[in-house]
Amino acid sequence: MKNFLKIHDCLDVMPLLLAISRRPSLWKDDTYLRDYPQGPFKEVETIMLRFPVKSVHETEDELKKHVITFDQHESVDYPAYKILPEARTLIMFLMARVGGERLGRCMINKINPKGRIFPHADTPSHAEYYSRYHIVIKSNDSSMFRCDDEVVNMKTGEVWWFNNSLEHEVRNEGDDERIHLIVDIRCSQ
Repeated sequence: MKNFLKIHDCLDVMPLLLAISRRPSLWKDDTYLRDYPQGPFKEVETIMLRFPVKSVHETEDELKKHVITFDQHESVDYPAYKILPEARTLIMFLMARVGGERLGRCMINKINPKGRIFPHADTPSHAEYYSRYHIVIKSNDSSMFRCDDEVVNMKTGEVWWFNNSLEHEVRNEGDDERIHLIVDIRCSQ
């Protein structure tokens, strides 16, 4: 495989799955990705843990000033990152495992049965700067992740790197939800 690499097996993800199950309202707190016009995440619920600051600029002058001072790779902690220490434990394990130098976006995505993430490739500058990892919190045998011409079925407790600069999509054809913790990490080059 050239677009996927399994980097860990049998990670104990049950504490995070249990914590999420106890706080179902977290899925509704932030609909930014789901509501993004023409975005690929229309059928996905997301718990934002770390993400860039979201802002709107009314004038071209405001936008120009923002672009000059804005670090597009900087993410900040969102409230759920503090509420879910079980996620932080997994994220810090992964940072240590891959020799991470900078932590970027972290989010938990849920695709309900028969749902999908539509085909897309991530922004080139983001995909070149960060490596993208998936910690599988919950899966089923009919959840398929495609990247370019390769398809994998990621199992609960596995940790995967994949090449998010290429077109990718996910289809959950199973009867149970698929939940992944997505983590962007800048690693030593």
